[in-house]
Amino acid sequence: MKALLQRVTDASVTVEGAIISQIDTGMLIFVCAMPDDTDNTAKALALKISKLRLFKDDAGKMNLSLAQTGGGALVVSQFTLAADTSRGTRPGFSYAAKPDLAETLYLQFAGALRDLGIPVQTGKFGADMSVALTNDGPVTIWLDTDS
Repeated sequence: MKALLQRVTDASVTVEGAIISQIDTGMLIFVCAMPDDTDNTAKALALKISKLRLFKDDAGKMNLSLAQTGGGALVVSQFTLAADTSRGTRPGFSYAAKPDLAETLYLQFAGALRDLGIPVQTGKFGADMSVALTNDGPVTIWLDTDS
C-alpha cells in the first residue's frame, strides 16, 4: 500500500456539495492499495502510522504519535498515488489494485486504525471528492509498504 500523510489542524471531505466527513487536529491519510496487498498489509500500515512520531511535544519536538495525541484520522482512498509517469505526459494507473480489492483494503485499513483506538473518518470510495485541509508544519510523509 502507498500512503501520503499530512499532519493537519483540520481537514474535510465534500461530495456533491455536502461535507461528509471532517476532523480537527490529526492526520489526513491518502491511501492507495496495490494488487499484491492483503489484509495484513493494511493492518501493518495502520500500526506503523499510529506509532509515527509526527506531533509536537511540550518542547516543540516531533515526539508524539497520533495515538498519543488523541487526534483523528481522515482516510481518503486515492488511486492516483500509483501513477506511472514513466512514459509520455499522461499518467497511467494500471499499477493500482482493481476497485473491488482496493475498496476492501481501504476499509480494512480504516478499520485497523479504529481498532488501534484512533478516531477515524473516511472519504467516499470511488466518489469525486473535494478535500480541504490546513497542513500543520507543513508535515507531509510518504510511505510505501514495498520499501
